[in-house]
Amino acid sequence: MFSKYSFFVSQRILGSNAMKKEWFAAKELAGLEGLPSSPQGVNLMAKREGWEQRRRRGVQGKAVEYHIESLPSTILNSLQLREEPAQYTPVRQDPVNIWIEAYYQLTEAERAQVIAFLLREGIGALMKRLV
Repeated sequence: MFSKYSFFVSQRILGSNAMKKEWFAAKELAGLEGLPSSPQGVNLMAKREGWEQRRRRGVQGKAVEYHIESLPSTILNSLQLREEPAQYTPVRQDPVNIWIEAYYQLTEAERAQVIAFLLREGIGALMKRLV
């Protein structure tokens, strides 16, 4: 089992922002370099090597997750190199959403100027200037 010192050293090597996540499920570890390809194999290896574990929250059954300190050092490198997929949420192209996005791209001064114009002149005057 790794000590707190070795965890600190690994954090220094991998960088301060690396490994914000401390607990990993067998499903997340399966197939990484040096680990079995199935979650069941990872669980057997963890039990055999005495990895620190805890029960997974919000999951029924005997699901466990393993602390990063108890993983082999080769796995730390694999976890660091693994890139999470980018989260992409398509945005509807409503006219309202377009106006809102345009508003938030303005500077504070420009926003104040647009709001003052709308309050003073109205939306009709704005439309006349745009067309």
